[in-house]
Amino acid sequence: MAQAVLTHRAARVGRLNVFTFIAAALEARRQRRALANLDAHMRRDLGLDPDDIRREADRPIWDVPQSWLR
Repeated sequence: MAQAVLTHRAARVGRLNVFTFIAAALEARRQRRALANLDAHMRRDLGLDPDDIRREADRPIWDVPQSWLR
């Protein structure tokens, strides 16, 4: 009985982590697209050059900050 409860709890936590990861990946994609669409004036205000922005925008969707997954 205890094993079944632990297995159920572990499965529930695993699903939550998957949903958290998907939400974080979609948010990262949204932010990277917004960054890529900034005009030159706004890029200068952020202190980023076009290469920095291109590198960030080209990162894969699953490459999200670990702090977002907690």
